[in-house]
Amino acid sequence: MIPKEKIEEIRNYLRKAENPLFFFDDDSDGLCSYLILKRFTQKGKGIILKTSPNLDLSFAKKVHEHSPDLVVILDQPIISQEFIDNVHVPIIWIDHHPLVERQGVHYYNPLQYDKKDNRPVSYWAYVITKKDLWISVIGSVSDWHVPEFIDKFIEEYPELLEKKRKPEEVLFETNLGKLVRIFSFLLKGKLSEVYNAIGIIIKLETPLEVINQTTARGKFLYKRFEKMDKAYAILLHKALETSTKEKVYLFMYPSTKTSFTKELSNELVYRMQDKIVIIGREKEDSIRLSLRSMSIPIDKIVQKAIKGLEGYGGGHEFACGANVAKKDFSLFMERISSEVKKK
Repeated sequence: MIPKEKIEEIRNYLRKAENPLFFFDDDSDGLCSYLILKRFTQKGKGIILKTSPNLDLSFAKKVHEHSPDLVVILDQPIISQEFIDNVHVPIIWIDHHPLVERQGVHYYNPLQYDKKDNRPVSYWAYVITKKDLWISVIGSVSDWHVPEFIDKFIEEYPELLEKKRKPEEVLFETNLGKLVRIFSFLLKGKLSEVYNAIGIIIKLETPLEVINQTTARGKFLYKRFEKMDKAYAILLHKALETSTKEKVYLFMYPSTKTSFTKELSNELVYRMQDKIVIIGREKEDSIRLSLRSMSIPIDKIVQKAIKGLEGYGGGHEFACGANVAKKDFSLFMERISSEVKKK
């Protein structure tokens, strides 16, 4: 649990900022964290991080362009020390990935206080602001966490969720889960279209605008989701046709304009709970991967498998990502299979 005094510290930074600059991860947790804090401050600009899990020196240029008085980094697992050293305004970094050591940044991570507490950043955004509970629930559930304030959400939106359920059941068996997918898919496509969608989401008053298409903005967002959902359904169908008796399930698809690796891995591990699910997408000279497991800590296996190879990987205990050079991919998979057999 992030202590109350640290929560108040974050709140004060946000209240005092006149021109905050937000960097946030390109998933629903990152998006929802940004939405909550942006709606709270009613100031600043948001930049979505799509290129890699490392906020490196190249992004310092964005800071200099916008001249903020505060930089806020949300749901980003790695920040380079070079980036921090080249930013000359306060930086607050709210995250829930494995801990890292950095100097010159205000770092807030529940794992600092409890090694088992990795509640999503969108959860903490609600704790900080006490606003937009429904956005926090969407972001939290997207990261397989059902927050303790879910009962309040159910009371307000019974048509989205009728009772408290396991995260995987919420994600794939309820209207709330559909809303999570809508938010995730709105982050797909051309960057200009993504920012346009985010600008519309910020103005929403209720999630029912989207799920029931009760307003013009809700209809616009839902129509954009449907376009992405059709492309996803094709890939999902192909993935479900691929079967294996092995413990490790691998599904590869060629590079396309839109990546669905995270979404496919989440849904397939729910449908194949006895498997280690690995979804791979070819991108130039590398394979970008999303790995999921319901029982075996996959993050430690990835760390072992990637050693000495060209690439990187990491994330949460049962959900992580990796980027491996094509030339090393066969060896990487051999190592994964070997480690899984030991479990």
